[in-house]
Amino acid sequence: MKTAGLVAALYTIPASLFRILGGWMSDRYGARRVMYWTFIASAVCTFLLSYPPTDYQIRGIKGTISFSLELNLLGFILLTFVLGFFMSLGKAAVFKHIPAYYPDSVGAVGGVVGMIGGLGGFFLPLTFGMLNDVIGIWQSSFMLLFVIATAALSWMHIAIRSAERVEWSSQEEKTDLPELSTPNAFVLEEWKPEDKTFWETKGKAIARRNLWISIPNLFLAFAVWTIWSILVVKMPSLGFSYSSNQLFWLAALPALSGATLRIFYSFMVPIFGGRRWTAISTASLLVPCLWIGFAVQNPDTPYLIMLILALLCGFGGGNFASSMANISFFFPQAQKGGAMGLNAGLGNLGVSGMQLLAPLVIATSVFSPVVGDPLIIQEGARAGESLWLQNAAFLWVPLIIIAAVAAWFGMNDIADAKASFREQAVIFRRKDNWLMCWLYLGMFGSFIGFAAGFPLLSGMQFPSVDPVKYAFLGPLVGALARPVGGILADKLGGAKVTLWTFAVMIAGVFGVISFLPGKLTEGNFWGFFGCFLVLFIATGIGNGSTFRMVPVIFRNLLMKEQPDRPEEAGKAANRESAAVLGFISAFAAYGGFFIPKSYGTSIDLTGGVSAALIGFVVFYASCLVITWWYYARKNAPTPC
Repeated sequence: MKTAGLVAALYTIPASLFRILGGWMSDRYGARRVMYWTFIASAVCTFLLSYPPTDYQIRGIKGTISFSLELNLLGFILLTFVLGFFMSLGKAAVFKHIPAYYPDSVGAVGGVVGMIGGLGGFFLPLTFGMLNDVIGIWQSSFMLLFVIATAALSWMHIAIRSAERVEWSSQEEKTDLPELSTPNAFVLEEWKPEDKTFWETKGKAIARRNLWISIPNLFLAFAVWTIWSILVVKMPSLGFSYSSNQLFWLAALPALSGATLRIFYSFMVPIFGGRRWTAISTASLLVPCLWIGFAVQNPDTPYLIMLILALLCGFGGGNFASSMANISFFFPQAQKGGAMGLNAGLGNLGVSGMQLLAPLVIATSVFSPVVGDPLIIQEGARAGESLWLQNAAFLWVPLIIIAAVAAWFGMNDIADAKASFREQAVIFRRKDNWLMCWLYLGMFGSFIGFAAGFPLLSGMQFPSVDPVKYAFLGPLVGALARPVGGILADKLGGAKVTLWTFAVMIAGVFGVISFLPGKLTEGNFWGFFGCFLVLFIATGIGNGSTFRMVPVIFRNLLMKEQPDRPEEAGKAANRESAAVLGFISAFAAYGGFFIPKSYGTSIDLTGGVSAALIGFVVFYASCLVITWWYYARKNAPTPC
């Protein structure tokens, strides 16, 4: 241990002390040049350090020739020292870039850069341990660092070459990132969907193209977001020794992180542009998919790792807010309900897609040459069978790459939709924003919460039934009902449809309670399942109608505030309603956490789930009253 401590110091000391030299060299020779030195040296060192001890046997002319390749301790120390030296130069060079690129935001950007670097110190050691468990090679940590260093070198080189091309053509220095900038061909400088001539001749085709690219991206986001609803059902039989409450935590945490990310994602489209943000947010789904695929191959993976992976699946949940806000900009007022219903409804199919496809792919060895060995079922009627649990995550990797590329090259940004966070923050002073948060929590929060918790809940209440055979049907009918809700709201009014939907949901919950097993009865799974299908259909319809209410409410509100400037009022209404749509979807996504968690808490405290379901009835009743009083009654303050 003393020797190991000294070896570690031979990395940390140069990695800290020579940072001073890195700052001086960045001033003298340029930060770009120092960064090239850093990444090239890091790639070489990590490549050499990642080479495991290997024995070779070659069939020669006179017999077998044997030899070994292995890095000894002295070579390891020298390479580690060199790696630390160049990384210390690079740390200084990174911060040299900040005042050049962001002279007015040095503190803020520096804070973000430092935060991301600090997160590396959290995630990478966990990943190193996981790779050692799965791959079984000590040098796997250096293999990962080699991939990171070469990827960073490639990205930096692309950025510099892109900047140089822009600078040469415009004869001026650029301090942005041109490889991420939106080409003029993708920017819609003029966008007037309310103009019938513009819409029919030009706008409709563009809007539909963006919608049909957005839908599969959102589908994948929901699939990744709800992946744990299937994993937690299969993990106990494969040797993962987690309690019921721990399993409910894994099913609930993606909704918690996804809901929190939605708060930020809801403001991203007007800041960064819908095209760019859709592509980047979809590509971010690769992180949880790849990590989960490795982690679930070992039942001894620490529970803390699983909790972190469940939180990372929130990347998928966050995408919904930005996706809906983006699509709302493209369509005229009269068609927003149907368009957003299609985007959300078909996107929500990702939940049922995951719950349908995951049980199929984990039972097959089709990916085994690439993704690793299976786990063996240790109990129950299927004991001894093999399951490739990692397939549930790896299945989505190629689809995510294709969808992100399609969004990058096929979608558009709307110039008029640009707005700062300060301009959008006005929604927090709007009473209707908070009322719609409550109502949408009842609709989408119920949909995603029921989807996340139903497989595990039904398996616990009816042990003789395999819930994964039927779990996908609930999210499927709910997602398909969402466009219906949007279309009905366009014709009948969003408030009226929402009001009756809450009434149906109250009746549905009472139906679920009546079919639960109790002390004197074994319950009835098919009645239980049928009532849940009613709830899923109701939440789907209500999701569409509630979202349709928002643009109507804010258009009427802004027209009252600016009666002499209808065009400006219309643009402001679009910006505010887009921000509200994103924000209420963020608030509502917490239902995906509270519903599964309420099941677990109710079981721990009372021995059953009836107490949690009664709480749902009370909540839905409050939603019904709010809808009637503010939006649906004859003299409502804001009829819609």
